Amino acid sequence: MVFDFLKGQFVDVIDWTDDTRDTMVWRFERHGNAIMYGAKLTVREGQAAVFIHEGQLADVFGPGLYMLETNNMPIMTALQHWDHGFSSPFKSEIYFINTTRFTGMKWGTRNPITTRDPEFGPVRLRAFGTFTMRVTDPGRFMTEIVGTDGEFTTEEISVHLRDVIVQEFSRVIAGSGIPVLDMAANTKDLGAIVAKAIAPAVEAYGLAVPDFYIENISLPEEVEKVLDKRTAMGVAGDLAKYTQFAAAEAMGAAASTPNSGMGAGIGMGMGMAMAQQIGGGQPGPWGTSPVAAPPPPPPPVDRVWHIADNGQTTGPFARASLGQMAGSGQFTRETLVWTAGQDGWKPAGSIAELAQLFTIAPPPPPPPAG
Repeated sequence: MVFDFLKGQFVDVIDWTDDTRDTMVWRFERHGNAIMYGAKLTVREGQAAVFIHEGQLADVFGPGLYMLETNNMPIMTALQHWDHGFSSPFKSEIYFINTTRFTGMKWGTRNPITTRDPEFGPVRLRAFGTFTMRVTDPGRFMTEIVGTDGEFTTEEISVHLRDVIVQEFSRVIAGSGIPVLDMAANTKDLGAIVAKAIAPAVEAYGLAVPDFYIENISLPEEVEKVLDKRTAMGVAGDLAKYTQFAAAEAMGAAASTPNSGMGAGIGMGMGMAMAQQIGGGQPGPWGTSPVAAPPPPPPPVDRVWHIADNGQTTGPFARASLGQMAGSGQFTRETLVWTAGQDGWKPAGSIAELAQLFTIAPPPPPPPAG
């Protein structure tokens, strides 16, 4: 009876089943009981068991079923100077580490990142996204991060990881040389570069970031409003015709308003104006004076182009300069170019405005002297 009572004071089955989604480390609670020599340790897939003996990192066990004996615990045996006949209970702290992937971790820039754009100059950017993390070195993770925390969750490490991510993201964005308007099309490549940059920092904690995603890169609100106006002007095209169309729309809406005292007058005015335009601007039968023709639209502004070569961006270049470069062989149909309003980088030969530069025949040799 006494032997059975003493045997019941020892822990002989050690395992951990976790039903949470954010617990990274859980300490096996002994409640004052020692661990029996030869006890069964069960480590499931996606787990690791770490033994801490008298404040020192001892043995680390991967998935499997173990009998806690001298053959399975070489570090503990060395620390305790156990001989082969040892069979007494021992005391040790056991931590279970979750080595599966923790998904849906969020990151984002608290303050704008200042970078230099080749077209707009210095601009401020914000970004956010998600990442996954997992423990790759349970022993290092215990000694560097967890310490004596009996239940360690993802929230306790995610804040520090976000700081590391934002720091490396800022450095990558500042040195990428990618125009702001093209960043949305390059988030996958940027994400891969950031993931590679943060790998050494998180590896020092026994962690890895297998997946890193950039969901959005945005400009300040006031800059986005200016870009919207610029886009609207490009869509409008001929501003004079757009103004006439907008005025006609407004007058048509007023003329069709029920019980409007000004509807009939506006409708008559519109009819007279249309009649004058159809008749070539000649005076009508009521002696109306001809309507002055609108001034011609301003000549189109020659666009400038940027060139991508070996990961570097050069320019901007006018079309005439590109023609000279094409004549000397420095500018070819395969050269990647970009201009404001264009969707990403494209080969020069695929753009009608630039393709003409490669079809101009060189001048014949000059006539002989004399």
